[in-house]
Amino acid sequence: MTEQHGAESALIVIDMINTYDHRDAELLLPSARKVVPVVAELLAAARASGVPVIYVNDNFGQWRSHQGELIDAAMAGPHADLVEPIRPDDDSLFVVKARHSIFYETPLAYLLWQLGVQDVTLCGQVTEQCVLYSALDAHIRHLDVTVVVDAVAHIHPHLAEAALEMMRINLGARLAHGSEVTFTERPT
Repeated sequence: MTEQHGAESALIVIDMINTYDHRDAELLLPSARKVVPVVAELLAAARASGVPVIYVNDNFGQWRSHQGELIDAAMAGPHADLVEPIRPDDDSLFVVKARHSIFYETPLAYLLWQLGVQDVTLCGQVTEQCVLYSALDAHIRHLDVTVVVDAVAHIHPHLAEAALEMMRINLGARLAHGSEVTFTERPT
């Protein structure tokens, strides 16, 4: 079954602009390496269809951080190969967050409302943390949620599986593989 996402959709990339210089990074890196190609394919499909791409990223506790600084730090680090294929383009939108949820104390809900978005497709990291809490917050905002299971990285596989099951059962999130997700062209 192919998941169709159209004019009221957005692709949200969670915490993929990363230096991987944090606790649990060694546990996260193998999973992140697997999801980067799928995230890159989702980005290409969304961009080709004119669907908004929104990066929501931790500021790593640097309260002066902004998009450029975060990207520069990630590209200068030892894992730039995980960032280069998925880095934001000039049309991408960028929201900085400080906590687990992409909505907590950020302007994302307002941005989605302004764009007329009612359906969010989530990819990124970490499945059992930021992706789970973001899906919950999207659900309570009455947004339709799709989580791309092969485009979300995890630290603990058993917790990731439980988180995906919770998102499906408790939140009504659609779980799809990247190959099942298509974006319909957004009217201009």
